[in-house]
Amino acid sequence: MEKYIVFDKALTKADHVVLQSLARDIKTASLVTSRKFKRHDSDCDSGIGSEESSSSGDEAKAFALQDDGAKDNDIAALKASRNPKSAAFEPTIVLSVDDCDAHLHPLLNKYLLQPYIQLARGIVRHETDVAMLTHLIIYFTTSVPSALVLFRHFTYTHAVLHFVMQMYYVGTYTLMQHQHIHQRGILAKTYGLFDRAFPYILDPLMGHTWNTYYYHHVKHHHVEGNGPDDLSSTIRYQRDSVPDFLHYVGRFFFLVWLDLPLYFLGKNRPALAFKAAGSEFATYAYYYFMSRVVGTRATLFVYILPLLMLRMGLMVGNWGQHAFVDSDEPDSDFRSSITVVDVAHKSLDIVTVFHKASSPASTRVANLVKQISANAQAGATIDQASDHTAQTQLSRDPFELNITEEPPTVEQVQTILDYVGKTSIPKVIKGAHDEKDALKKFRESKESFLRPVTVDWNNGKAIAGDNESEILKMLKTQKSE
Repeated sequence: MEKYIVFDKALTKADHVVLQSLARDIKTASLVTSRKFKRHDSDCDSGIGSEESSSSGDEAKAFALQDDGAKDNDIAALKASRNPKSAAFEPTIVLSVDDCDAHLHPLLNKYLLQPYIQLARGIVRHETDVAMLTHLIIYFTTSVPSALVLFRHFTYTHAVLHFVMQMYYVGTYTLMQHQHIHQRGILAKTYGLFDRAFPYILDPLMGHTWNTYYYHHVKHHHVEGNGPDDLSSTIRYQRDSVPDFLHYVGRFFFLVWLDLPLYFLGKNRPALAFKAAGSEFATYAYYYFMSRVVGTRATLFVYILPLLMLRMGLMVGNWGQHAFVDSDEPDSDFRSSITVVDVAHKSLDIVTVFHKASSPASTRVANLVKQISANAQAGATIDQASDHTAQTQLSRDPFELNITEEPPTVEQVQTILDYVGKTSIPKVIKGAHDEKDALKKFRESKESFLRPVTVDWNNGKAIAGDNESEILKMLKTQKSE
């Protein structure tokens, strides 16, 4: 059976490891079965009987132990490749290419790629995000110059090629922006100014209006979680109905500028309503300005067409993903789910524990989350290698754990306050009664930030304090018995 497994060159190293483990499992089972049949035939021919000899059982155990040892080595190798502290760490360089070093001449790898990796690891906020810096460089050396040339000298051939290039880029850029809006940045603090500025240059080129993705996704979508008040929810629509689909897409397409501010006003958050509307209309004004000053044709291809295509893509994606919302309990995290799309090169969710080593409570939380992370890593790899025992222990994918004693940035504090909600603000910032007061106190003294705080950036959740059950619930993990 193992001969039917194809080790394609396009597979990732992790894929190879999983398939090799599967092939060993099949080979071991086949050998044990074959030996059992041979023993059975030998016993029948000798007239002794068909009782199974203990030797076949010993052989089966030996094969199993050998296979388990190989699996342990495979798991250790995969963990090391994703651990920045390991000498075997292999960060992703470009999201569309695996194992870049294997495609380069040894001299280019040694004197170009490896020095770049070392430099990039110090520039990005998390060392596993080297690919994000690479793609930033790509966008600023292709998209930006191409747009400038179009505004300077427009041709339809160049315009069409530029639009196709942007559509190729938009998926990876949106993935990067998803990380950016949840973490309030992807680069190290030293590069904070550029980190905050680049979205205002690149967002319109990729079809995003300024800050709308942040307000819609973080401030609204993660708060509602596909529930009845979520503007992205498909719960009110018949999913095999073309008119319903057109209504769903059309509403976001033409009315997001109104729906999102009205949502915030309905939640008694007028400041967010003003910011969301202001960002959207500021982008529209920028489009108009560019069309009048530089040219309508260039503006159409550089800004308007990417905007239309992205919004269509986002809504089609939501329609496909938000498929299983429980009509009886739409707010339940346990009875509702979304489809899982297997996206190659998916970056890990990032969980940060803001830790204080001298605090026993903080130490308990750090150790707890370390254990959850270890279980998630081992469980996912074992599950891929066909052992499903770990899946009874957890229900989430592996994540990148960052335990730090450094204080968060002001932007991160603001995001954390949104995640924990108004009632938990005093648990994050000592003596604060609301968000404005909390940010003021934090700016005056970083010591006002209370630890531990555990943040799941990608899923928009945070727990202040050492409530173990809440942390386990947030990370969608069951405590092992």
